[in-house]
Amino acid sequence: MQNFKVIIVEDVPLELKGTEGIIRNEIPEAEVIGTADNEAAYWKLLKQGVPDLVLLDLGLGGSTTVGVELCRQTKELHNQVKVLIFTGEILNEKLWVDVLDAGADGIILKTGELLTRRDVSAVMDGKQLVFNEPILRKIVERFKRSVNAQLAKHEALINYEIDEYDERFLRHLALGYTKDQITQLRGMPFGVKSLEKRQNELVQKLFPDGCNGGVNATRLVVRALELRIIDIDNIVADEE
Repeated sequence: MQNFKVIIVEDVPLELKGTEGIIRNEIPEAEVIGTADNEAAYWKLLKQGVPDLVLLDLGLGGSTTVGVELCRQTKELHNQVKVLIFTGEILNEKLWVDVLDAGADGIILKTGELLTRRDVSAVMDGKQLVFNEPILRKIVERFKRSVNAQLAKHEALINYEIDEYDERFLRHLALGYTKDQITQLRGMPFGVKSLEKRQNELVQKLFPDGCNGGVNATRLVVRALELRIIDIDNIVADEE
């Protein structure tokens, strides 16, 4: 790793001291050209000299959105500058998404192994989306759940003989569409009477042991969700 210049943005003095210690002891190639504890101080530093890396905390002055905007604006002004998030916002997953959308090169959570030479080197070498172990575990867990949900849906479609139109019909019922509205969907070749017949057939498929009191559209949709025929995390309408 070649020598490079870094600005640290951190508003907690003790954590700033710790970060500087990590850099000094583990990453001698890094030259800290300035530290900032607020937005104004950061922009003042940036005018004095553009670094190669910004090590950015998100929770500045009690606000998480300031860090996201600093990342976004830095990338817009100096796209070549690497922005590595070093944050204690270990539970705010929406914030992680926001800062990645803002152009961050990676996120290091202030838990577990913290900031390592390996992570900084990966960012400086041009690797995108660098994460430390705590956030990687969360990403892998979400990935596994997503894959398992897709497999469950695929198996349900086969086991209950659900075709494309059944899935579309159930999905739009879940979104609150009436049967008349569903018939207006692009590529839906059924009238209301045909959809009513299809609904009755779906009831027989999804409630093979019968049921007391009949099954309305709401109960049918709930059953489809339980069986993963429709994915509660991906219920979106088709183009009309």
